[in-house]
Amino acid sequence: MSARGHRLAWRGAAAAVLALACLFAAPARADMIDGDWCRGDGKSMSIRGPQIVTPGGKTIQGDYTRHSFAYVIPAGEAGEGDSVSMILRNEFLVHVRQGGADAPVQEWRRCPPKVS
Repeated sequence: MSARGHRLAWRGAAAAVLALACLFAAPARADMIDGDWCRGDGKSMSIRGPQIVTPGGKTIQGDYTRHSFAYVIPAGEAGEGDSVSMILRNEFLVHVRQGGADAPVQEWRRCPPKVS
């Protein structure tokens, strides 16, 4: 192989490595429930580890795993005392149930990025 051929081969290999690096450079949230979640009716919540800012605006602690979250709605909020459980379905979707396993599933989606 000529010197030019070697250079082209190295460039091709470097391009492949760069492409793979870009694939893995996506935000770590892809497989984590952490983040800001919005519902179609305008409600939102934020999860950061075991801490949640509820749709009613209160900051409380809950039961956290990378792919799920559960808490009890605090006093003063609609549905107070109800249990809420969430499971991450994919990077952009969380299924939420309020009030038990037989409760209807609510779909929450990642909030769009905030513009400053």
